[in-house]
Amino acid sequence: MTTARLRGEVAPLPADAPELGLYQVLGDNGIAEPTRVPRLSDAELLRIYRGMVTIRLMDERLLALQRQGRIGFYGEAKGQEGAVIGAAAALGPKDWIVPALREAGAAIYRGLPLRTYVSQIFGNANDVSKGRQLPCHPGTRAAHYVTMSSCIATQLPHAVGMAWAARIKGDDVVVLGCLGDGATSEEDFHVAANFAGVYRVPMVLFCQNNQWAISTPVTVQTASSSMAGKAVAYGFGGVRCDGNDVLAVYGCVRDAVDRARRGGGPTLVEALTYRVSAHSSSDDP
Repeated sequence: MTTARLRGEVAPLPADAPELGLYQVLGDNGIAEPTRVPRLSDAELLRIYRGMVTIRLMDERLLALQRQGRIGFYGEAKGQEGAVIGAAAALGPKDWIVPALREAGAAIYRGLPLRTYVSQIFGNANDVSKGRQLPCHPGTRAAHYVTMSSCIATQLPHAVGMAWAARIKGDDVVVLGCLGDGATSEEDFHVAANFAGVYRVPMVLFCQNNQWAISTPVTVQTASSSMAGKAVAYGFGGVRCDGNDVLAVYGCVRDAVDRARRGGGPTLVEALTYRVSAHSSSDDP
């Protein structure tokens, strides 16, 4: 054993590793790199744009209703619309989303009626769960979107189990397991990543690194230089993209989904973004 290993030191990833870089389609000047623009029709691009605008308008109106006391709780995805919709757009209709906390816009993008979502938040007579779930916790079998858990990272072993079952059954299904940066410090993340790497399950771990684990900045909750770099320890690849660049998110998740569907195993995609608003309506920024 080398002296460095005895001291607990590890060899750093190369500077050009995708886990440390930042994949972008749109430059800081707002101009797209032509060789990186994904092949999407005008109708698909319009749908993606509409999905992002829907999240922003929905968040503004529903948070206002919460402040008026008409609903009990709301969690925004303000600033993270590109990450949410970019990932959802890269999936096939039979693929599943196992959400973290801010992916409800992906459920609507995939077909959850807005009326159904709003009814769930109000917990009224039109709520299919009849008020048994915390607001902003929809689930829809039709859109292949699992009801979220507010307990951080507990959804990830479930996502791995779904992907493993799909592989055993021979289904052409990929599972998108969503998480935040804080979840990478939870034991459920490590259990899920280890299992996914060992069994090469068809899944994508999609981490929205919005810089905050509730109120803890990312620099305090982990010493890792990136979230995507954590995939290396479990034997599979990671890539970091600009989470505010919807085309970059789409491209990275699409490549990871294609790889998983071909039997190439999991990928950890880190979308580097920023949470503009509070963690939820119950938190003081």
